[in-house]
Amino acid sequence: MDNRQAMGSWLSGPRAAMEDAGADFGYRGEQLGLPEEGPGSIARPGRRLGALAVDWALCVLIAYGLITDGYSQATSNWALLVFLVLSVLTVGTIGFTPGKRLFGVRVVALETGRVHPVRAALRSVLLCLAIPALVWDRDGRGLHDRLARTVELRV
Repeated sequence: MDNRQAMGSWLSGPRAAMEDAGADFGYRGEQLGLPEEGPGSIARPGRRLGALAVDWALCVLIAYGLITDGYSQATSNWALLVFLVLSVLTVGTIGFTPGKRLFGVRVVALETGRVHPVRAALRSVLLCLAIPALVWDRDGRGLHDRLARTVELRV
C-alpha cells in the first residue's frame, strides 16, 4: 500500500477501509428489512439534521415569544422543554414533528410501525440529552432510536 492509499483510507474512515479489504456491510437498513432507497428507506443524516434544525428554531421562537421576555439563557432552557413536549406529543401521535414532516421523515416502531407514546417519551428524553443521538449504529440509527426500538424513515 503506497502513501496515497493509506491517506485515502484514513480520510474515508474505517468503514471504507474495511470495504476495500473485502468486508460486506450492505446498505443502511438492510438488516432491518428496509429498502435501500426511496420511500420506506432509512432517512439520511442531512434530512434528519434539517428537520431537527427546523424543530429547534420553532421551539426557540415559541419560547422567545410566549414564555420569556427577551432572549436570555432561560429562553434556551424553555426551548428545550418545548422541544421535549413537541417531540413527545407529535411523534407519539402522528409519527413526525413539523420539521420531520417538512423534510419527509417519519418515526416508526420496528415491530408495529406506530410509535407508542411511552416509546416517544423515551426517545425524546434521550434526544434531549444529545449524546445518545450522536452515537450511531451501522444502519445510521442513533442510540436513542435503538433504545426506543424506532427508526426514522423517508416518506
